[in-house]
Amino acid sequence: MKIILQYLFLSLFLCVGFLSSGQSQFNLSKSKSSKIRFQLINNIIVMPVELNGVKLSFVLDTGVSRPILFNLVNMDSLQIKNTERSYLRGLGSNGSIQAVKSKGNTIKIGEAIAFNTEVSLVFDPSINFTPRLGVAVHGIIGFDIFKDFVVELNYSGKYIRLHKRSFFRPKKSSKWKKLPIEIIDKKPYLNAEINYGLKNIPVKLLMDTGSSDALWLFEGSHQNIKSSQNMFFDDFLGKGLSGAVYGKRSKLTSFALDNFKLSNINVAYPDSIYLSIARQNKLRNGSVSGNILKRFNFLFDYKGEQMWLKKNNNFNASFYYNNSGIVLEQRGLRVVKERQQKNRMDGYGRKLEGGNGIDLFDRYKFVLKPSFQVVELRENSNAKAAGIKLGDIILSINGKQTSELTLQQVNEFFYNRKGTVLRVRVDRDGTPFFFKFALDDVFKKKEPSN
Repeated sequence: MKIILQYLFLSLFLCVGFLSSGQSQFNLSKSKSSKIRFQLINNIIVMPVELNGVKLSFVLDTGVSRPILFNLVNMDSLQIKNTERSYLRGLGSNGSIQAVKSKGNTIKIGEAIAFNTEVSLVFDPSINFTPRLGVAVHGIIGFDIFKDFVVELNYSGKYIRLHKRSFFRPKKSSKWKKLPIEIIDKKPYLNAEINYGLKNIPVKLLMDTGSSDALWLFEGSHQNIKSSQNMFFDDFLGKGLSGAVYGKRSKLTSFALDNFKLSNINVAYPDSIYLSIARQNKLRNGSVSGNILKRFNFLFDYKGEQMWLKKNNNFNASFYYNNSGIVLEQRGLRVVKERQQKNRMDGYGRKLEGGNGIDLFDRYKFVLKPSFQVVELRENSNAKAAGIKLGDIILSINGKQTSELTLQQVNEFFYNRKGTVLRVRVDRDGTPFFFKFALDDVFKKKEPSN
């Protein structure tokens, strides 16, 4: 990882509205708390969850009120029963999507277990967030965890801990700050303050761990909330259950949560056509998401409508944008030819640990590696001007073979300093092409340059 690049941002938004009620309770029978480790991938929490005895991976998303399953391969092993048709609504412009509601399921998270749980299943193959994260994701879960415990969310240590309420004792350290939250429609809201450089504006924001962005603001929700006329660019913002979301990206002078203040932060203004669900709460001004939340460690008490937080070692990290304009997905596998490691032998056929030996011929093997495809390309970008096209498979960047990298490691090249030169080799319909371009200044550059 390059020194100047500390954090990746993958726009993935999972806010969801539901039309259902009633849910079972999680319990810890033998311990006071349970610790569950997670992966933090592009500011999004991916954690292990067992459904009916099957081990799966879920996104922890405070923006959802019911568990949702997608990317389903082997339905028989999940033992899904008691099903009926239902509909889900989420971000995007495509309206509601058809799903199947199932009752009587068992969910286990760490040592916590809930019986007779209701889940929703989505069979639409386009609802699959695995390609954008580069790891298998089978569903999302939120309110069900937070309603039954005091939940410790430790971004720096990459774990959550579920505390029984009867045994929980608040942190006494002065580093922890207690703040009120409001639970509306099973989702947490907080009060914060933003600054455009002239005056401070109070805002009510959804806390959304299911989004990797920093901050969303809804233009028109307050008379002074509007995007800059001089410092913005149009962009793909993410993908929700109801389709893609587009809007403007910009910078904000500052964001303050009580006495915690962040400066020069990333902000997005989604187009209003994608916000029919999000704007149902008329007092809501936007969302605060993973790229800000990861700078704190939290304790959530939904029942008491309060939380405790303290800043962690991510707090002072800078905010970066994707200066390439390229958005990748991990699309299937491709065959890669690799040179095999083999023992070096002397003239008598004895194995050599080092030095000179005899190599009579090279041996190769063919292996399957992830394929990283260009799925979004900013119109006014040097990458597009140089010749990159939608559908291109990225083979190497600056001499580094992508077959040896994860999706997150490939994306690191795109979140580098403006002016950094990238030499990119792609596969286009079986033919290799080579392109060279400099990373953009997304705010100041008016025309692409080679």
